Amino acid sequence: MAICALCNSLKVLELNCPKCNDRLKDSGKASDFLDPYGHYNDEETVKMGDGYPNTAKNQICPHLMICINCGHNEVKFIQEE
Repeated sequence: MAICALCNSLKVLELNCPKCNDRLKDSGKASDFLDPYGHYNDEETVKMGDGYPNTAKNQICPHLMICINCGHNEVKFIQEE
């Protein structure tokens, strides 16, 4: 079974905001942001309903990155290991 290195604090993703160049904050899995009770479900169930068609098949974890300075947000797809 693959795991997300960001979710398990094995790696840190350091990206800058494309609008203001401030550091983007990793707000965790996009599914946790959209469904606050989603973490009670198993990972495969969450991935089937996260709105991204290939997250389960390709073993990727969508993370919501937010700029605290200007409010820009984007989803980055992290390859699970």
